Amino acid sequence: MFADTARIFVRGGAGGDGSTSFRREAHVPKGGPDGGDGGRGGDVVLVCDPSRRDLGAFRRGAHFRAKRGGHGEGSQRHGATAAVLEVPVPPGTVAEGWVGSDQEAHWDLTQPGQRATVARGGPGGKGNKRFAGSTRQAPRFAERGLAGDEGWLELRLKLMADAGLVGLPNAGKSSLLARMTRAAPRVADYPFTTLEPVLGTIDADDRQLVLADIPGLIEGASAGAGLGHEFLAHVERCRLLVHVVDLSPADGSDPVANHATVEEELREHGGGLAVLPRLVALSKADLVPEDTVATAAQEWRARTGGEVIVTSAATGRGLGDLRAALLSGVPQEAAGATTETAVEAEHRIYRPGADEGFRVQRKGERAFRVEGRGVERLLARHDLGNEEALRYLEERLRDIGVIKALHAAGFEPGDDVEIGGTVFELDPGAPLR
Repeated sequence: MFADTARIFVRGGAGGDGSTSFRREAHVPKGGPDGGDGGRGGDVVLVCDPSRRDLGAFRRGAHFRAKRGGHGEGSQRHGATAAVLEVPVPPGTVAEGWVGSDQEAHWDLTQPGQRATVARGGPGGKGNKRFAGSTRQAPRFAERGLAGDEGWLELRLKLMADAGLVGLPNAGKSSLLARMTRAAPRVADYPFTTLEPVLGTIDADDRQLVLADIPGLIEGASAGAGLGHEFLAHVERCRLLVHVVDLSPADGSDPVANHATVEEELREHGGGLAVLPRLVALSKADLVPEDTVATAAQEWRARTGGEVIVTSAATGRGLGDLRAALLSGVPQEAAGATTETAVEAEHRIYRPGADEGFRVQRKGERAFRVEGRGVERLLARHDLGNEEALRYLEERLRDIGVIKALHAAGFEPGDDVEIGGTVFELDPGAPLR
C-alpha cells in the first residue's frame, strides 16, 4: 500500500565524556593533567533519495538513534566524533516536529541529495586538561558529554508532479494516464479502482512533465470522506490541474453537478488548490453521439471560461491536444517546482547567548528553583559526587550571576536550590551538598 504519512522518533547521539587523567612517565615528575575531550555525538540527517517511492519503509522501524561520541582518554587523546545517521526519504517529503527546540521546525526536501539535520548530536565533555590553570594546577574532574536532540517528527509526502488529473471516481483519469504515458494504472469499470496516486511522464523534445493520477474525490472528501481526501495534499505541488469530467456517467448523474462537487472539495482543502490553473478534459467521448459531444464542448467552454478538450482513451481522440495543452500550460522554467516557497533544508538561526538566560523562582519556605537551559546543561556536565567538581560548579554559578539573583530573591545560606530536577543545600563559600 502507498504510504504518504509517517511518524518517526529521532535522537542525536550523546557526547562522549571528558577524561580525568594525569601524565605518568618515568623521569617526568609532576607530569600534570592530560585528560582528553569527549567526541561529539552523531547527528540524525534526512536525505532526499530519488530511489524512494513512499514512506512505507518507516512502518518497519520508526526509531532512529545516532551513536554516542567517543570518550576522551589520557595523553590528551580526544574521543572520536560519531558518524552521522542518514535516514533516506523520497523527494517531496515534508518533516515537521519539535526536536531540541522550543519552536516547531519545518523542512521541505524536494531535490535529490538535499539534506536536513533534524536532531543534532550532543557536545562532548572537556577533559581535566582544560581546567588546569595557575590556581587549579591538578584538577581531578572532567565534564560529561551532553545528550543530543530528540523528539518526534511528522513526515508527509507530497508527490512531485507538474500536473494532476482530478475528478470523481471512474471519471476516466487512469485510462487517460495509461494512454498518454507509460504508466500502468489499474483500470476497471467500478469506482475507486485507483487506491493510490500513480505517476507517469510525458516526454517532449526538450523537456519532460510528470503527470499524476489522483484517486477519485467525492462529496465531503476534504472532511475525510472516501479515499481521495488522503491524497489531496499531493495536488498542492502541481502547477496545473486537469479536471476530468465523464460526459455520460454510468450512474446517470449530472456532469455539471459532478464538476461542481470536485471543485468545492478542492476549495475546501485549501493549500492553494482553488487558484491553480486548470483545464477541463471531457472524457469517454466515444460513448456519446457526436452532435451531443460538440454541443457539450461549447457549453463547457462558456461555463468555465477556460480551455476544454474532448477526449477518448479508447479511440485516442483529443490526446494529442491534451498533451500539447499540458506542455504549454506548465511553464518550462517552473516544471517540477513547488507551489509554495520551500524552506531550506539546512536552515539554522544562531542567537548568541540564547542559552545563557535563567530565571529564579521561590518555591516555598527556604526553597528556590533556577530555570534556564544553559544553567541546566552546566549542571548536567558535572559529576555531583565529586567535591572538586562541585566547587567549580559554584564558581560558574557565581560568575554567570545565579548566586546574585538568588540573594535578590531572598535566598539565605543553607536554603534549598533546585536546578534541573536536582535539589542542593546551597551555602556559598562552602561545597554544594
